[in-house]
Amino acid sequence: MPQVVFTYFNCKALGESARLLLSYGGQEFEDKRFAQETWPAIKPTTPFGQAPMLEIDGKKYAQSMAIARYLGRKYGLGGATLEEDLEIDMNADFINDIRAKAATVQYEADEALKKKKHEDFTQNVYPALLNKLNEIIGQNKGFIALGKLTWADFVFAGMYDYLKFMMQTPDLDEKYPNFKKVVDHVYSLPQLKAYLAAAPKCEV
Repeated sequence: MPQVVFTYFNCKALGESARLLLSYGGQEFEDKRFAQETWPAIKPTTPFGQAPMLEIDGKKYAQSMAIARYLGRKYGLGGATLEEDLEIDMNADFINDIRAKAATVQYEADEALKKKKHEDFTQNVYPALLNKLNEIIGQNKGFIALGKLTWADFVFAGMYDYLKFMMQTPDLDEKYPNFKKVVDHVYSLPQLKAYLAAAPKCEV
């Protein structure tokens, strides 16, 4: 079995999908978490100055979506055809688009502008995106794509609390009930039981 190290902040956000997928695949790995104040020292050691980072036998890889896609396909969570892979990629990228839009608000440095952008996005941007995602999940029987478990479900489940935090919408479950179905499908998997019992508790 390869020696695997996964490096990310001590939170879920963009890192939890890989931790979940590694656990699902039965891969032993070093879950290397770091605090915000130690990031400047770690940053130069990463491929692109970003986290998360996956190391396999000493070789370093970056980009959360690329890592999730690789692990998903490795552990049988991809499509059976190129077209099925395309559907998974499409819906997973749509989820990441939603996250990216929320991040432009969350990480706005000007507090007054941040408040204004949050009000604007809450009224004019998020509803259409979230309604579409809720519809996609409904059409796929509680999954992100193909009507079955794929790596895209791990991406969504892993970042779900982070999305709620950035959108300042703790009641997202109630507004879009299909979202919780995806999360429950992933977090109820027996392959994740040991990891979830041992992992540090992180809100986002």
